[in-house]
Amino acid sequence: MNEAKGGISGWLVRAASWHAWVVLGVALGAGAAETSLRTRDGGMDNAIVVRAAKAWLDGGSPYDDPHFLYLPGAVLAAVPQALLPWGVLRLLVPLAVTGGLVAGWACALRLYGVPWRSRFAVLGLTGPALGFAPFGHLVRLGNWTVVAVVALPLALLLASRGRWGAAGAVIGAAIAVKPLLVPLVLLFVFARRWRGLGAVVLVPAVVSGGAALLMPDPAGFFTRTLPFLLRGDDTFVRLYEASPAAVLPRVGVPEGVAVLLACGGAGVGVWCAYRCWRREGKVVDTGVMLMLSAFLVSRPSYDHYLLVVVPVLLAGVMEAGAVARGPWFWVALVPQVPGLALPYLEPVTRRAFRDSLSLCLLAGAVALRLLSRAPGAWGCAHRSRPAGRLPTAAGPGRRHSF
Repeated sequence: MNEAKGGISGWLVRAASWHAWVVLGVALGAGAAETSLRTRDGGMDNAIVVRAAKAWLDGGSPYDDPHFLYLPGAVLAAVPQALLPWGVLRLLVPLAVTGGLVAGWACALRLYGVPWRSRFAVLGLTGPALGFAPFGHLVRLGNWTVVAVVALPLALLLASRGRWGAAGAVIGAAIAVKPLLVPLVLLFVFARRWRGLGAVVLVPAVVSGGAALLMPDPAGFFTRTLPFLLRGDDTFVRLYEASPAAVLPRVGVPEGVAVLLACGGAGVGVWCAYRCWRREGKVVDTGVMLMLSAFLVSRPSYDHYLLVVVPVLLAGVMEAGAVARGPWFWVALVPQVPGLALPYLEPVTRRAFRDSLSLCLLAGAVALRLLSRAPGAWGCAHRSRPAGRLPTAAGPGRRHSF
């Protein structure tokens, strides 16, 4: 990132004042404090995993709860929490989730060589904390999606530096906790990085396989959870699913047609990702497009899944040709502005319509940007760049391919 250039970009990459850091601290701390005061267990979604771990410690099966949707490795990861009282968790969990969001943003900044102490680093995190509803939702729920929020930019950063094996290990570890990043398997297939692909597959397989052998029903994930996910027939979950496959039937579209439309959109997204990789070899753009394609068809698919990709896209806004420089990226975020009143969509049970709109617009914005960009256009994480450290400054007129 060129700190010497003028204009708004030069102002953004210079060091932030202490006033900006105070505002950021208040924005982050307020959300964590509110969650601690309003919840008894640190967040409904985290509590589900903790109760599953408690059930296992008591000799039961964690999969007796149909809302426990994770691999067996998540049970072991939740054991330390299961040993703590709920009163302690209500304080620690919001802080841990907030810290994970900060860490994910820091990794996203490194993808583009943006200084962590810059004004952009502070403003780019303050904005979502105050003006992006899924940010607050994730903290209040304590959802383990935060693991993917950290793992995706970290893995892309490692891959962009040529460390595909380490990137695969990071993604594999995240999948072992929550299988949200499974679509990134295709990134390793596109790149023909078989060692990294092996890490993506083996790490969760070993962790989950070993954990499953310690449980009363080792195949519980496949016999209970997987059918539940494929059916998507839980009336409570369906109200909050943002996937078009779940939202369109609520407005009268036949379910089969809705599934076909969602799968068609996902297929176009995967094709765009493959085309981007073949033409430009961009790790970041390809990975983000794969994730958004999966969100179009995954069941369930919630609003906080957007936090997996939005920070990665936002961090590149100062790069020429970046998705965040297009108008549709910002249009996609409008339905997620807290306090924005949309007719007929204010009841919490209709929140999914706003979330689906954001998801579809964001997926479309990324796809259109990838298709409209000329071959070899400047962007981040090009495969032709040799592995090594990312430069953090350059002279006037120089450009980087991260």
